[in-house]
This record gives sequence, structure tokens and C-alpha cells, in this order.
Amino acid sequence: MRTLKDCKVGETVTVVKLNGTGAIKRRIMDMGITKRVSVYVRKVAPLGDPVEVTVRGYELSLRKEDAQNIEVE
Repeated sequence: MRTLKDCKVGETVTVVKLNGTGAIKRRIMDMGITKRVSVYVRKVAPLGDPVEVTVRGYELSLRKEDAQNIEVE
């Protein structure tokens, strides 16, 4: 499955599944990233970390480790 970390700039994807357990999954959900939500990839830093996305109308920066736990289609 493809993760948010693998997405290109300018792409809009839909979240399919959140991997991870406990505090990691809870933190991602608290940021507004849940199943079936649309995510637009705005920017990726030169070294790939962090990834800036737009979720539910606001901008959010995610670390590579967090983006790897978000499966998208």
C-alpha cells in the first residue's frame, strides 16, 4: 500500500488506513487525519522531512515517521 510519505507535491489523496498504535495513532487522529479524509500535499522539504499538507482547510507539517503511518489511495 502507498503511504503519505510516498506522495508527490500537488497530489490530493484520500486516507485509507492509519497504522501505528497507542500515542502515535492518537496524535495523528488529533491532527484531523482520519479515514476517508482528503489530504493535499503542498510541499516537501529538500531532504524529505517534514511534509506540509492541507487537511480539513488548514496547513499541517508532518514528520516522515508520522507520514509513513498513513496509508492513502
